[in-house]
Amino acid sequence: MSIKKYEAFLKTAQLGSLTRAAEALHSTQSRISHILRELEEEFGFSLMQRSRGGIRLTEAGERLMPLMKEILQKQQELETLAADIREAEAGVVRIGVFSSVAVQWLPGMLESFQTTHPKAEVQILSGDYDDLDRWLQSGDVDLSFVTLPAPDGMQVIPLQVDSLVVILPRGHQLAKYEAVPIPELRSEPFISLRQSSNHDIHRALDKAGVQPHIRYSTRDDYALIAMVQQGLGVSIVPELLIGSRREGIEVRPLSPAATRTIALAIPSPDPLPVVSAFAETAVEWLKKNA
Repeated sequence: MSIKKYEAFLKTAQLGSLTRAAEALHSTQSRISHILRELEEEFGFSLMQRSRGGIRLTEAGERLMPLMKEILQKQQELETLAADIREAEAGVVRIGVFSSVAVQWLPGMLESFQTTHPKAEVQILSGDYDDLDRWLQSGDVDLSFVTLPAPDGMQVIPLQVDSLVVILPRGHQLAKYEAVPIPELRSEPFISLRQSSNHDIHRALDKAGVQPHIRYSTRDDYALIAMVQQGLGVSIVPELLIGSRREGIEVRPLSPAATRTIALAIPSPDPLPVVSAFAETAVEWLKKNA
């Protein structure tokens, strides 16, 4: 039986008039009358009594009406869910990312996301922490990898705690420590990421009361590693940044230990399905691969 027939029955019962039901459904009175007759024939009994005062439901019609309402509601839920699935599969998601995540995590996450959402379009915006905060606030990205604390007003999904580590040229004297005391870095030539890229590192140094002797500064994470490899100085970086790039350097934890927490920030309280789908994929990928 057609859902349209149930809709015609319920609208006529609600309004008590074929004419008003036809107007509400953008149809004609004769068409609605024909639909109701077909429905009664299919059931094999009368659903409505017609009189000059309008239309009243028969006892059978009264008994069937709640179930028809439920069927229509389920049909609407089904259509909404199907639309959400289509949108999630074919929508656009704009992702903000900083370099360590872009290199170490994002390719694997995108491979997994592509498997389940082959029609989705992904746009990647790479930047430093300040860039990402600005893009979240302006709506230029749908979600972004950030380090906590995230900008106010965001949905936040914590992903992983990442240690900050000291990187030293191979054979450096501070490599004798299992964990390098932060004050030992005070007199070393220090290679720094620009302020907008290293909020977490500056917090760790400030907490230890250390003002490093900055010899070089750069926005390029991997240029920094190359400079340490060349013996130009020492630095503090997130462990995720290093990955397998350990040739020519010594890597040691800090004492006291310092960390950053990587998270996903979503500016919209009601993100598009494709955005939520990527966030779920990212979380699941990390559970399997981190």
